Amino acid sequence: MIPPEPRPPLPACLAEHRRDGPSLAFLGTPEVAAFVLGALLDAGQQVQLVITGADRRRGRGGELSPSPVKAVALERGLPVSERVADVTAAGVELGLVVAFGKLVRPEVLAVVPMLNVHFSLLPRWRGAAPVERAILAGDATTGVSLMALEAGLDTGPVYARLETPIAPGETAVELRRRLAELAVPMLLELLARWPDLGEPRAQEGEALYAAKVAPEERRLDWSRPAVELERTVRIGRAWTTFRGRRLLVHRARRVRLGEGAGDSGPPGTLHGGIAATVDSSAGGWALELGELQSEGRSAQGIEEWSRGNRPVAGERLGE
Repeated sequence: MIPPEPRPPLPACLAEHRRDGPSLAFLGTPEVAAFVLGALLDAGQQVQLVITGADRRRGRGGELSPSPVKAVALERGLPVSERVADVTAAGVELGLVVAFGKLVRPEVLAVVPMLNVHFSLLPRWRGAAPVERAILAGDATTGVSLMALEAGLDTGPVYARLETPIAPGETAVELRRRLAELAVPMLLELLARWPDLGEPRAQEGEALYAAKVAPEERRLDWSRPAVELERTVRIGRAWTTFRGRRLLVHRARRVRLGEGAGDSGPPGTLHGGIAATVDSSAGGWALELGELQSEGRSAQGIEEWSRGNRPVAGERLGE
């Protein structure tokens, strides 16, 4: 497991919130949730129980490894469970949910109210993949919503929200981490009001659902414009094929070919580290490849990959 990145220091203005707030259960699983858990503990919040996903087999050895959240909890000496129902017997006053990936049943919510940290401006992008869907849609902004958890999928009223622009070229990993960093001060300010958190506001506007991204949606369709292909690469695990075998594209960016660039060939045609797209003709756009990973190999920069694979003139990706 990759060790978590160092947590940035909490803003000085939040020092007064240390040790304030209710006794908590924390529900989350991936790295971004582990970051939030660690930051809350650093701020002195009273986490009594951690609920997370089951250990999984990771790496080439296939050994069982704890989730990132469980790793933080064990390091801090916190009790851990995989059963959401255990929250009801933990004696906590409030639950915090961050990227947990499972619905919490109404009978649990009837005993322990919960807050959910959601990485979008609700009701836009309810569901499992709000960061990926915002990038794929070309949204200019996104944000963090702190909402009261309900049995429905991200339908609860919102206590606080913060909007932020999506930077050009920002990946899903980078954006999700940045949203988590924005969420921590918001959480601490809200928890410092306990037990009076104020009245949350009902969500307003059109609801859009952020379904989990299927593997086929990560396939680079070279008949699509370069801007869409770049977005697909930014959400992670983008792939195409080369000589009939799968090829992961970890980094790429849209570039303009410029006037007089000549015939770029059919979409997917390689010109050095540049792949033609449907909008490459007449000085249009193409995709500049940065980091690739062939099946059974480690990730490589485009120059190293080209030396090893020696693509010939006119050879195409996606075939």
